[in-house]
Amino acid sequence: MKKLIFGCLTFLALTFTVQAQEDPAKALKKAGNALKSFELDQTANLDKLHEAVDMITIAVAASETNGNASTWQSQGDIYNTIANQIVSVQQLNVGSLDALPQVETPALVAFNAYQKALSMAEKKYQTKDALKGVRAVQTNLNNMGIYAYEKGEFANAYNNFNGVLTAHELLTENGEDSMLETEEAVNDQVYITGLAALNANEIAAAAPLFSRLKENGAEKAAIYEALYKIEAADALAPDSELTEEEKTAVMEKAYVNLQDGRKRFPDDVSILFAEINHFLRINKLDVLITKLEAALEKEPDNISLYTTMGNVYDNLYQREAKAGNEEAATGYFAESLKYYGMALERDPNFTDATYSIGALYFNQAANMTQELSTLADDFSKEGQRKYDELQAEVAEVFETALPFFITVEKQKPSDINTLIALKEIYARKSDFTMSNEFKARLETVQAGGTVESYFMKN
Repeated sequence: MKKLIFGCLTFLALTFTVQAQEDPAKALKKAGNALKSFELDQTANLDKLHEAVDMITIAVAASETNGNASTWQSQGDIYNTIANQIVSVQQLNVGSLDALPQVETPALVAFNAYQKALSMAEKKYQTKDALKGVRAVQTNLNNMGIYAYEKGEFANAYNNFNGVLTAHELLTENGEDSMLETEEAVNDQVYITGLAALNANEIAAAAPLFSRLKENGAEKAAIYEALYKIEAADALAPDSELTEEEKTAVMEKAYVNLQDGRKRFPDDVSILFAEINHFLRINKLDVLITKLEAALEKEPDNISLYTTMGNVYDNLYQREAKAGNEEAATGYFAESLKYYGMALERDPNFTDATYSIGALYFNQAANMTQELSTLADDFSKEGQRKYDELQAEVAEVFETALPFFITVEKQKPSDINTLIALKEIYARKSDFTMSNEFKARLETVQAGGTVESYFMKN
């Protein structure tokens, strides 16, 4: 066995030596011949495409040949052919991706090679061939960008889409046709390139693209939402080091873009939702209600809008309850309950709304419990009477909340917040068997496990 392994290693060493000793000029010629053989019969001569890659790799690495336009033209043709094959597999389901040479970003490699060939061209035919290659690879750059975008590889998508734009500029400068035949087509390409950059969190790359679209007057409302995200990036980042005040200041400044978008596209729903998210982030609840009301007029069957409105009023209720403004708190509580109910009218199985109603009552009872603790120190007859009445009221409100959490538990038995609520409510009912049951379930879920519904089984 040792001799066999040694023999294999020797063979590999000899193979490497032969490749290393390959004359670069001959390798360049072999690369071209191998590509021609492949093109004559792409099914039978697939090995020739692999050979072409091996040979051109030698040629572009050697000082004897990498200063020639023909070397880079050949690399461009070979790698663009690989890109063509990938497109055939993806669009026509012909062949196998695994059978092709496994090279990274073939369209980008080809485009860069054609650019080098163009910069080194000394004769008219070399310039013509390089530009022809740029036009041919432009379509493949776009296809590769689409495939990468669909897979969520946004940085790769951006690089390919940006290559389409660069190729367009290069072609038009040299009086050649581009796949981007109209200004609208250019704007569309700039837009998708910007989206890829934004999704890849390449803010510096995305900013000039969307600014360019705005300056060009492109008819896309999403441009203004993108510019908002770009200018607010430091505040919106999960690891932002800004203080809450600094975040608000950054987002308020960025909001100008949404205002501009609203003026240009007054009926656009996407900008309206971007505004809603903005005011949610900076906690301007009064303004948010106005925006949500406008959104509901446009999308009256959007149940998430009703729950969002319910959440806004819930927050206002909490704020006023803590401030001791009982009348205002009661009004906001009723509005919150109304909107959650409207969401359930449209979808009785919408657990977000069901949970929110339970939480609304639970928090109301918790607020009352704080008042109960202050009465506990009053040992007078009147104080004890008030304490008993409030304690009964608190128990009633917790009891009102319970069915909503039970409903959610049946649908989402591993939801942590629901398990916490059930554990607490049963403890307050002095039903410690049930409270311990949900305590154990909570610990299981918090440890990374899952549980089956208690109420579906019992």
